[in-house]
Amino acid sequence: MLAAGVAATVAGGYLHWQDGHANQAPAARSAPVVSDSIVLGMGCFWGAEKRMAALPGVVDVISGYAGGSYPDPSYRKIIENEHRDDMVNHAEVVKVTYDPALTSVAQVLAGFWENHDPTQGDRQGNDMGSNYRSAIYYNSDTQRVIALATRDAYQKALTEAGFGGITTEIAPLAIFYPAEEYHQDYLEKNPKGYCGIGGTNVRFPTGMDKGGHDKTRNSSLDADGLSREEQLVVFEAEECPFCKLFKDQVLDDWKADVPVTTTRSPLPPGGWTLEKELWATPTIVLFRDGREVSRYTGYNGEKQRFWDWFGHNTLSEDEIRVAYKSGTERAFTGSLLDNREEGTYVDPVTGEPLFRSGTKFKSGTGWPSFFQPIEGAVTLHEDKTDGMRRTEVRSASSGIHLGHVFDDGPPPTGKRYCINSDALRFVPDH
Repeated sequence: MLAAGVAATVAGGYLHWQDGHANQAPAARSAPVVSDSIVLGMGCFWGAEKRMAALPGVVDVISGYAGGSYPDPSYRKIIENEHRDDMVNHAEVVKVTYDPALTSVAQVLAGFWENHDPTQGDRQGNDMGSNYRSAIYYNSDTQRVIALATRDAYQKALTEAGFGGITTEIAPLAIFYPAEEYHQDYLEKNPKGYCGIGGTNVRFPTGMDKGGHDKTRNSSLDADGLSREEQLVVFEAEECPFCKLFKDQVLDDWKADVPVTTTRSPLPPGGWTLEKELWATPTIVLFRDGREVSRYTGYNGEKQRFWDWFGHNTLSEDEIRVAYKSGTERAFTGSLLDNREEGTYVDPVTGEPLFRSGTKFKSGTGWPSFFQPIEGAVTLHEDKTDGMRRTEVRSASSGIHLGHVFDDGPPPTGKRYCINSDALRFVPDH
């Protein structure tokens, strides 16, 4: 089922967590080339289908069943099996497909939490039974992490409002079974039909709009300790699960060339300027010469999207052409072609190690050549461009294009990793 419409905002203001993308309605209501989905239980799937279809960036919602221990459920079966002790009953769920260019799983989950009561156990409103339980069935570890983070954030808001503990089941998706055809688009076909779900009227916290900045640290950062040439500043809030997620997934292992620091003050470093006010956390701002040049608003566990933003804003035009447009530098022009120093060749975006100098050899081809990458540092992909069949080499940490690998290298691997200098940084051992 295609989304019935695109609402102007998501309740609670959570719409804006991904900078720019979520404010754009799709030009046509058709599934995007690249999409993702998550399966959610919110009670009766008629109402869940209508509410989730109204969220910005959602392109398809299908009613169905999931979470049970028996195959091929139907509406009749889940009613008949409700009181059996020898099996786990399925929940009424909706499969929500969304366009990652317009929204994110965190924004979808914000709408999920706000549009039903997740504290009611095996019921939702007047509907009683385990088939009406609140549930999130994820299909990736990223979705799992974000589901738990949003649950914890919403639990704090619910507790402050006087509600009890969240009972939502959070588990990996085994199989999604589409429901019978007459259940699809039910409230669209029957506008006066039964809905049965209602939210708690508790808004999902975005961090900054809840006054989350540390009031003891309203003074700005001291610019004297920062790099005026290029500096990344992460603006955080005290109770911000996505700030912690960014710290755990990115900051704790930071190796990039650009120095980074964090602050709980909403103010720019002393004497520096922001282009506009901050309205969500985390907000990651890139400064040059004391002025904001770009920002990344909100972090939902999508490391690839963050590194894409970072790379496009820190690499040179030639480096971007190679890294993000699969370009190739002219033979014998690369700055690292004749480098003989001992050290490590690293990803120019993330700083993660790619090749050691001991695996570099003179191939005579005009590009830096290596017979072996550092374990786990690269990924290989079939490349049929330009009428050829080649194997592309990408960085595992950032996804950027590095070059190609061929079977004409020296022992012990027999491989020649032909890599662009513009896709590398060199870090000497001493």
